[in-house]
Amino acid sequence: MSAFSKVFGTYSDREIKRNQHTLDKIESYRPAMMELSDEQLKDKTTEFKDRLSKGETLDDLLPEAFAVVREAARRVLNTEHYRVQLLGGIILHQGRIAEMKTGEGKTQTCLLPAYLNALEGKGVHIVTVNEYLANRDAEWMGQVHRFLGLTVACVTADMDHDAKKAAYDCDITYITNNELGFDYLRDNMVVYKEQLVQRGLHYCIIDEVDSVLIDEARTPLIISGQSGKSTKLYEACDILARQMERGTASPELSKMDAIMGVDIEEDGDFLVNEKDKIVTLTAQGIEKVEKFFHIDNYADAENLELQHNMILALRAHNLMFKDQDYVVKDDEILIVDEFTGRIMPGRRYSDGLHQAIEAKEHVKVKRESKTLATITFQNFFNKYDKKAGMTGTALTEEKEFRDIYSMDVVAIPTNRPVARIDHDDAVFKTKKEKLHAVIEEIKKSYAKGQPVLVGTINIDASEEISALLKKEGIPHKVLNAKYHELEAEIVAEAGRHGAVTIATNMAGRGTDIKLDDEARAAGGLKVLGTERHESRRIDNQLRGRSGRQGDPGESKFYISLEDDIMRLFGSERLMSVFNALGVPENEEIQHKSLSKTIERAQKKIEGNNFGIRKNLLEFDKVNNEQREIIYSEREKVLNGDNMRDAIVKMITDVVENEVDTYIGDNQPSSEWDLAGLNQSILEIMPIKLLLTKDEILNLSKAEFKQTLKAAAVKLYEDKEAEFPEPEQIREIERIVLLKVIDRKWMDHIDDMDQLKQGIGLMAYGQKDPVVEYKMQGYEMFENMILNIRFETIKMLMHLQVEQKVEREEVAQVTGTNKDDEGVKKPKHRDVAKVYPNDPCPCGSGKKYKHCCGRTH
Repeated sequence: MSAFSKVFGTYSDREIKRNQHTLDKIESYRPAMMELSDEQLKDKTTEFKDRLSKGETLDDLLPEAFAVVREAARRVLNTEHYRVQLLGGIILHQGRIAEMKTGEGKTQTCLLPAYLNALEGKGVHIVTVNEYLANRDAEWMGQVHRFLGLTVACVTADMDHDAKKAAYDCDITYITNNELGFDYLRDNMVVYKEQLVQRGLHYCIIDEVDSVLIDEARTPLIISGQSGKSTKLYEACDILARQMERGTASPELSKMDAIMGVDIEEDGDFLVNEKDKIVTLTAQGIEKVEKFFHIDNYADAENLELQHNMILALRAHNLMFKDQDYVVKDDEILIVDEFTGRIMPGRRYSDGLHQAIEAKEHVKVKRESKTLATITFQNFFNKYDKKAGMTGTALTEEKEFRDIYSMDVVAIPTNRPVARIDHDDAVFKTKKEKLHAVIEEIKKSYAKGQPVLVGTINIDASEEISALLKKEGIPHKVLNAKYHELEAEIVAEAGRHGAVTIATNMAGRGTDIKLDDEARAAGGLKVLGTERHESRRIDNQLRGRSGRQGDPGESKFYISLEDDIMRLFGSERLMSVFNALGVPENEEIQHKSLSKTIERAQKKIEGNNFGIRKNLLEFDKVNNEQREIIYSEREKVLNGDNMRDAIVKMITDVVENEVDTYIGDNQPSSEWDLAGLNQSILEIMPIKLLLTKDEILNLSKAEFKQTLKAAAVKLYEDKEAEFPEPEQIREIERIVLLKVIDRKWMDHIDDMDQLKQGIGLMAYGQKDPVVEYKMQGYEMFENMILNIRFETIKMLMHLQVEQKVEREEVAQVTGTNKDDEGVKKPKHRDVAKVYPNDPCPCGSGKKYKHCCGRTH
């Protein structure tokens, strides 16, 4: 402890002191609350909501609201919140992390802020690490909230849409971190507003916050899937491209004629403008495509993907050259940097061109399985208006919580002083000697009926200890970290006298180990750690299994110089100390300096792991900014916004971009590449600008641009007029936008993923990989936005009134990176569909339409 802390107390001490007045106020309400009838206590919920609507804040209501919950818990659960639990509840309401030791009642503590924040009617999410805990707490703790008139439900992965939506519409929803994140991603893939299950991210309380926000933060959530015909279409277009003849007509011969709408004499199946890397199909080429793919009209909006892929195939064969633009190595297409001539590993041509080249070179077309949506836990949980967390151990990672999540950690004192004895580490020369000592210690404790919990860092180690105990004839139970209800029961029974339980450090997390009287008399739960974990926090969690609520207990770690952590950090020096001291076999060494060496090693690894997570976040910041833009555009479409202004702007932006591509700013009009411009713009919209040669020659670039924009908008107005009902074209705009955005975004995610995989090699060239990723990612995103505009306008401009255009998902989800069985099986409805007049599944007793099914 620093000198400052000794004089002024720790940060946590000062924060606790600051909240003493609020604590006293909560407790002052206790007698009044005890006098209320059950009905009067329930009516407080309506009263609080009314006071909120009249301008009071949650902070104003906190003391009385907490007192109401405390009294309700006393009546429903027969347990009354301790003062330290009230303090934990205040910290959670403030959007902070409450570090509360094991057995201090974190689950009951979160009843307080959950109730208070649910009064706003925007929903509270209580996040747990597994479905068993989510279900257990929703049923067990949910009784208190239901008693007070709030609705409570639990979301599980096997629920169908209606049940999930009903659960999210409740006041308080229990859910796992994985399912919560995946539902967010899935909601941003739906094509109708009615398909959404979530209703916003308002306030969440994360149980075992260190496990969710730190241990799992290195693996982003990923939804993967197939775009169905996509890879096959690349291959089919490649076959046809090989059979097509390149025309000889040169756009340079008829610049003015082209812009004036005079027909160009075409030959061959397609024309190539090498200067601007543009390929155009001729009428003869279009006929060939229609015949090859058995379609009636190539220009139909439903053939948009085919049009795109056909041009890509022709570009791959006529504008992209092996060993110049790219090389083929190890069954992969690697891009060559046009400026440096160096290979750019991981970089892929965007918008499908890379796949077209893969088809051309007969290497595997990489789009059979692709990332459809992805997000890191860091970015997901930072989307909440307010978030809070609880855990037994958080102070060791306080810097990370502050830096990444803007959350501080307040250590809450225990209700009763900790009586557990924490012994110094026992260090042995070899692993064999260490295991021998562990078994001997278990035998001693078993003989006197003292329960023992043996913590291992992996499943293999737990099975090795189990085999040794079997030889000694000591009955025991073995658990690994595959969580289910049976495991929780076994962990709960680990405090019975004579019980020997071997578990990985994380097994049964969230379950209290309660002692029986005989176990208490024998010295309480003895925790034996068979190895130090990379993180001090995990070791502290294991220790914390013993000594709950002032119970007696012991903890001790057994270490050998052959353990991974010792082998990697400083074991040579320690080995020489052992040899110099001439330590006999099977003899342990205990010394403060040894413990400090181990702690230094752990701190070093913790720092490395923090660096890895921070680096991941740096990369995902780029994706997150892009994701926010795309998701907000999708939201407008789903909400049924009128997109006409956005479409008109896209039209003028497309014209602006095309004119700037073909006409320089200070270029005289006599040198304008009008034929190239016309050829390119006709690909997007069937526009002919009827001006005389003299009129064009007398126009400035800005005037010409304005004329072309006006003509393009007029063309779209004519298209609108073809539809009998204005809303008809408005809905078509939304459908087309959604389809194009989704397809381009999913391709872009995949391309960004490929970029990230190869960008690390930039470090060898003295370049910062994150900076390079940002720059290249920005450029790729700009290209994607441009392609969205082009394709949307092209589709709308070629639309026929009689065409049936419907919303549809552009890719089929095949699974996630957190699925137990790999690909998810189709979901079947386990319970009957909830109709408006049915009783609400949350158990409130109200009709669904008046409860969780109400419109918020």
